[in-house]
Amino acid sequence: MTGVQITGCSPSQPSEATPEGSERTGATSPSGKRVLLAYFSRAGENYYNGGRTDLKTGNTEVLARIISQHIECDVHRIEAADAYSDDYDATVARNVREQDADTRPAIANPLSSIDRYDVVLLGSPIWNVRAPMIMSTFAEGYDFRGRTVHPVTTYAMSGLGTTERDYAAVCPGATIGEGLAVRGEDVGKADAEVRSWLRRIGALRD
Repeated sequence: MTGVQITGCSPSQPSEATPEGSERTGATSPSGKRVLLAYFSRAGENYYNGGRTDLKTGNTEVLARIISQHIECDVHRIEAADAYSDDYDATVARNVREQDADTRPAIANPLSSIDRYDVVLLGSPIWNVRAPMIMSTFAEGYDFRGRTVHPVTTYAMSGLGTTERDYAAVCPGATIGEGLAVRGEDVGKADAEVRSWLRRIGALRD
């Protein structure tokens, strides 16, 4: 399994604020820019400090909840049309197949448009050094020209992975801004790290 860990998920409990697939239309950052937080997350059996743990909530969703508490944004949870298995090994195998074939997994709940947004935070776990291929499906479905994209990841060993390079390739015309990478096992303690990052990118709500 070396090199193909699919997530950095921990048994940390999520906060009470719960971003779901619905949006808070018209949200703007302190700079006046309209922000979308779009994320993909997987619960179930996950990697944890070299072993396994079973999660009701995936780490990227936990991180999205923390972020959404501190900024004005619309939140969209990306759902796979063909849901990923709760079984860790089955998901690892599927992800390898999708990466090898450069697959674009279908999205069950696509947004009609991102035209009203100036800034898009793209959140996901890191699976085998990159974001799940469904994030490429999402990114390729919209026109990111003139927008700023910030990668947001939870990981076991690979930080942001190749997200900056990948999003630059699939979001032509976008500015790739500073990303945030939080180790999965530490996501429940990431509030200060998140606030510091949001302050640097000009999105932190006073």
